Amino acid sequence: MTSSYSEILERIETALDAARTIFSRFTPGRIESEFKVGHDPVTEADRAVDVALRESLMRAGEGWLSEESVDDLTRLDKRRVWIVDPLDGTREFVKGIPEFCVSIGFVDDGQPVAGGIYNPATEEVFIGAIDAGVLYNGKPVQASQRTTLSGATVLASRSEIERGEWAPFENSQLQIRPMGSVAYKLALVSAALADTTFTLTPKNEWDVAAGAALVLSSGGFVVTRQNSPFRANNGQPILSGLIAGGPHLRNELLQFLTPFLSEDAKPKASQSLKEKENSMRDF
Repeated sequence: MTSSYSEILERIETALDAARTIFSRFTPGRIESEFKVGHDPVTEADRAVDVALRESLMRAGEGWLSEESVDDLTRLDKRRVWIVDPLDGTREFVKGIPEFCVSIGFVDDGQPVAGGIYNPATEEVFIGAIDAGVLYNGKPVQASQRTTLSGATVLASRSEIERGEWAPFENSQLQIRPMGSVAYKLALVSAALADTTFTLTPKNEWDVAAGAALVLSSGGFVVTRQNSPFRANNGQPILSGLIAGGPHLRNELLQFLTPFLSEDAKPKASQSLKEKENSMRDF
């Protein structure tokens, strides 16, 4: 892939290869796990992949943010930062559900500009950069070109569905498909294997940085629950929610979700349709 981030993409490929080797030692569904504070599971694979990713990715002068590393706040002084989740979807990994992945995001001055996601269960690899597009298993892809929300496939968090958070959307025009890892959901959207995904519950930056980079790199859109661009590498690396999809679904999807967005994200009564479109154009 020709890109100003070519060397970054090479590092991502090397890191994903290292992760593939580690995952070959484990059998999903036959994994011992323990629980961290907050009742999130963690396995030996999480920790081993975290070490391998850091060794493959990091260079002097770059920052690091990982779910499985102690947060080094010197990253806030760095322009170039890696934001990774060695294993997004650990619950699915432990249960043997093939919806987990390694998630590697690269941020330049707060912008998610490159990413790589690998699902060891399905052997799917998504890799891309903002100026190079996205490759899915080595072939160029782009985000969904669907022009209407009616019948669109939306990937929904399996756990959010179980908690009843998707009840308001069950009889809507959307085709809801339950899915595990949020990073994997975003990767599928980047390759038009689904039209859109959204979560209206808080997410950590390491959950979404790589996937956001991929969706943006494939021509899709990504905004927060405040209908703002997703800016990464914050002191508190948590966002209130995320909405992503094919470019032509943006306005209709945001209008559909208006009752569920933060107050400052809702269109003002005096704002014309043209003004709303202009306000959402740049991200």
